[in-house]
Order: sequence, then structure tokens, then C-alpha cells
Amino acid sequence: MAIIEKHGHGGDLLTAQNLFGIPQDQILDFSANINPFGPPESAMKAIIDNIHTIVHYPDPVHRCLSTRLAEKLSISEEQLVIGNGAAECMALVLLALQPKLVGIVYPSFSEYTTLSSTLGATIEPCFGCIENNFKPEMSDLYQLLDKVDLVFIGQPNNPTGILYTKEELRSLAMQARNTNTYLVIDEAFIDFVPVQENYTILDELNHFPNIIIIRSMTKFYAIPGLRLGYSICSEEVALLLKRKQVTWSVNSLALIAGEACLQESGYAEKTIAFIESERAYLIERLEKEFNFTVLPSTANFLLVRLPASMTANELQSKMGQHGIMIRSCSMYPGLSERDFRIAVRTRKENNQFLEVLEKVVKNWGEIK
Repeated sequence: MAIIEKHGHGGDLLTAQNLFGIPQDQILDFSANINPFGPPESAMKAIIDNIHTIVHYPDPVHRCLSTRLAEKLSISEEQLVIGNGAAECMALVLLALQPKLVGIVYPSFSEYTTLSSTLGATIEPCFGCIENNFKPEMSDLYQLLDKVDLVFIGQPNNPTGILYTKEELRSLAMQARNTNTYLVIDEAFIDFVPVQENYTILDELNHFPNIIIIRSMTKFYAIPGLRLGYSICSEEVALLLKRKQVTWSVNSLALIAGEACLQESGYAEKTIAFIESERAYLIERLEKEFNFTVLPSTANFLLVRLPASMTANELQSKMGQHGIMIRSCSMYPGLSERDFRIAVRTRKENNQFLEVLEKVVKNWGEIK
């Protein structure tokens, strides 16, 4: 059975179009975790107003965006590395620090494994269990930090949506410092979390020079096609990362859009409240009407486990025939063939998804 994620990620509309014969603009994509409001109007206006600048090279050291970000985050510009999405930031970490043994907490974002393996590192896995919402025991994480050169963790984690408390992060940071291990905290979805300062140690980063925080602007501000992310770390580590970065890897329109997004007022509060409400709505309906197991999430996506008679790949195929894309998680280490992930979208789109899901489930044995 063909799956949409043959290139490793969700959001592949071209593959879905080829598989199901439905034009890309008629596909409702629940497989990519993007803000359903779309980009802020100010960002779109800034792109249009500055489209003429594509005849010039972008700033190779990203000065304007770095200044705004540093002000917003209350850090020095020297602690920032602007990247072509969070994925480039992860690659730069691995290229600069050259860890031989990388610890990965599964299930997790696939690029941790792909990039580490591609760049020559050996993977040391650590698994959570569903009884604890796939969150590993702290003792297991301490042991992992003691074994390896570098550890990736998601905060909140993709695809599970779990969060570590600030106290847990601080404890892990202390263990990483004691074992001389780099701890990479992937906060790509932290902007969706209410009161995010309770779930980050950004304000304590100066005490932990071996901690690297990676964030994305593409998910929250709905600009994944532009690619924009950044790393926050010690000035010494930031310099190492910058030395590995290809010149002009971040294009001028991404930088311009990023600056506009940082000046938004009201967009963040509106998004967080909306996602929280719609996420609860989806969880209630999936659990009560379909008897699916839904993991508690703090992000703009949900990990769902199907009953024993159903598989995620089959559900993906059946939903795809109706123009709905979901993310099969059957290929994630630590998950099963019954697990899939969906984004939280608008009420109209969520209802459309649920209507198609009801139809598919009722006719499970009849749709080929």
C-alpha cells in the first residue's frame, strides 16, 4: 500500500495528488502542523511590498531579524543563529559539534535520526511507553545523557505533543552539564503553548553553556514554504554553528516576513486560544464518537491510536480518497501501525475531517 510520506514527512501535497488523483488545491491537509489562520496579514504585505528586493542578495548575517529576535527574547544577538528552518539549525549543530553518539528520545521528529545518521553519528535510542503518553522516565534520560555526546528532545514533542516541566528541563540541563553532554531542546512548537515561559529554560541558558534551543517560525506563523528558524545557545557554540552555515542560506523574503511576524500584536493570543479550544473539541469527538485513544497534547496536533482492527496506513488511504490528508505514524520508532497524527485546524475543516472519518469508519470493509 502506497503511503503519502514516501519522502519522510507530512504535507507532501504532490504525492497525495498523484496517489489519489485530486488536485492539490482541493486537498485538505491535516498531515502538516501549520497555524490554520495562515500568515499574518502584515507578513504577506511585507513580502509583496518588498518583492523587488529579490534582485539583491539577502543579508548574509541576518542583522535586522537578529536584532528584533534578540530584543524579543532578551538575549544577545551573538547567541542567535538564524537558519533556513529548524531543520538547518539541527544540521548545523551536528556539523559543528560532530557528536559520535547521539541520543534520541522516541517517538520523535524524524529529522533527528535522519540528520544524525547522514552526518555519521551512531544513534542511541530511548523509548517512552504509551502508559506514560510516551514520555520516558527521567532516570532513563539521565542514563542516556551519561552515554552519549548529544541528545535531542522535543518540547513539546512531535508527534506526541508532550511537554517537560521547567523543573524537569532544569534537571536534565544539570545532568547534561555534569556529563559534558550537549542537550538540544527542539522548541519548534513552543509558541502554541500557553504561558510558554513555564516550559522553557531560555531564561537560564547562561547557566548551561551546553544547552542549545532550536525554534521555528514556520509553524506558528504559517510560512513553511519560506523556511525560517533559529538556534539560541552560548556565544561560543553559536560561533561554531555560524562557521558551518552556507552563505545566504536564508532568503531575503523569509527575513522580511520574519521581521513582520515579530511585530504582530494579537495574532499569538488569538492563535493560542483558538488552538486550545479546537484541540479539546477534536479530542472529545474522537474519543466519544469513535472510541479512539487520543494522547493529551499541548501543541497544534494530536497523536491518535486506532482500534486493533484498523491501521493508520489503511485509514490514510481511505481518507485520501476523499481529499483528506492525515499523517500515518506507522514508521515512527516507538509507535505502532495503528497510530496517526492530525493537525488542529479551523472548526469548519475539523468538522469536514470528522464527517469524512465517520463515513470511512462506517464503511471500513467496503472502501478499497
